[in-house]
Amino acid sequence: MVEIMKNTSEMKRYLFILFALIPLFANAQIIQPVHWSGEERGDSVQIRATVEPGWHMNIIEMGDFVFTQEFKDSFEMIVAKSDLTPIRFNACDDRSCTAPEVWEYIAEDCGCTDICMLTSSGHMELDGIRNLLWIFVLGFLGGLLAIFTPCVWPIIPMTVSFFLKKGGGRRDAIYYGLSIIVLYVGLGLLVTVLFGASALNELSTNAVVNIFFFLLLVVFALSFFGLFEITLPDSWSTKLDNKARSTGGFLSILLMAFTLVIVSFSCTGPIIGTLLVEAAGKSLLAPTMGMLGFAIALALPFSLFAMFPEWMKSAPKSGEWMTSLKVTLAFLELALSLKFLSVADLAYGWGILPRWLFIAIWIACFAGIGIYLIRKSWVGKIIAVTSLAFAAYLVPGLWGEPVKAIAAFAPPMAIEGREVFNDYEEGLAFARQENKPVIIDFTGYGCVNCRKMEAYVLNDDSVKTRLQNYVFIELFVDAKQDGIGDKNSKIQRELYGANAQPYYVQLDAKGNQVAEPMAFTTDPMEFINWLKY
Repeated sequence: MVEIMKNTSEMKRYLFILFALIPLFANAQIIQPVHWSGEERGDSVQIRATVEPGWHMNIIEMGDFVFTQEFKDSFEMIVAKSDLTPIRFNACDDRSCTAPEVWEYIAEDCGCTDICMLTSSGHMELDGIRNLLWIFVLGFLGGLLAIFTPCVWPIIPMTVSFFLKKGGGRRDAIYYGLSIIVLYVGLGLLVTVLFGASALNELSTNAVVNIFFFLLLVVFALSFFGLFEITLPDSWSTKLDNKARSTGGFLSILLMAFTLVIVSFSCTGPIIGTLLVEAAGKSLLAPTMGMLGFAIALALPFSLFAMFPEWMKSAPKSGEWMTSLKVTLAFLELALSLKFLSVADLAYGWGILPRWLFIAIWIACFAGIGIYLIRKSWVGKIIAVTSLAFAAYLVPGLWGEPVKAIAAFAPPMAIEGREVFNDYEEGLAFARQENKPVIIDFTGYGCVNCRKMEAYVLNDDSVKTRLQNYVFIELFVDAKQDGIGDKNSKIQRELYGANAQPYYVQLDAKGNQVAEPMAFTTDPMEFINWLKY
């Protein structure tokens, strides 16, 4: 501990470098291309909005009037003080749209002359925070899982022993942990910089990308089953290791951490790939948050065992349990690979992986885990019983039960008891003909929250009863066939000022919006209370 105290200033410098990266990219999320101003003129107020180059502003709603109007450079109007109302708007460039916001001018007699920028969809911001936290948690769990793989676990005692013998001891091992975090966070930042949020969202439903990850996970699963070994060229790790030993200071430790990344690729690759695709399109910061969680979990044992080396004596040695873990991971990777195949299948309408087949393969995978582990250690027996119980839970899904636990992964299930339109104009025309209100469901094949909401809310009996009063229009914004997805996405952006899914819009029989849009929720009563008819 004394060695650590002596190097406090150096430690602070590396910590500052690491965590300074996070707010840097977080700030990049605050996009405000529209700048408002207001000037009082007697009993009226002159309102101006200036739009940054490359953007255009959509005024969605102003008072009792609903607009589908675009302003590229500026917007200006004079309004009587008595008529001052919030203006709901959003902005778009050629890649993405901002979430809807509300601008409101507070008059002098209210004790304030400032212009107020309000968020009209606070639940959307909350959902964004939840998504980032969820990606971080997934990354952390993935990192914990990676620790116990044959590519990482045996390296821990060797690395800690090397640092202790070298003389750097705990200090160097902590730096080693920080280096792991820097490398993986850097990978998340690199993905973000190279692709951007819009491109990542497109990649998340791209057939080539999803098929690639499907095949990648299948190949890794077969490797874990023992059919063959996947390793990067030995020369890569050898050169890095030699360079690390001949270099001093933090750079040598960083090179050692990079050697770990190379050596452990065959075990961490599937976890990282799955995590990055899951993060795709969530937000610009999601890949970085996922990698931060993964790296923190992966770095923990190196730093903790170095600080408390006596713990190494009680840590389990490499052995048969690692083989059992590899086989278990192989079954899990086969199950998870289907998610990528399913997204491509749904987006392009191939029809090769119906819901029942998806569930049947998942049942086989978890039953396989149970059968394989049932004769292992007591830990293996517990996992085996849990896996067999989960497989049994999935069986009713073969004949149409929701099986909510896999709602985020499985293909969407048909919701009985109502007719669904997949064309916007056709659905509105039918609503006018039947004089019925409308629910528009902007959804996506690659949208995890959409699947959850379908399972927890739209399939709720009380909700289904209320939805019988409506014409239901389901619009997939990521459908690839015949430009349908582009058309539906344009409708959502230009008419309703949003580009996130799930997103529900409620109209009367004449097509007028009758309530604020509804975003993600798993509470059926919240959705029922939102319905007007």
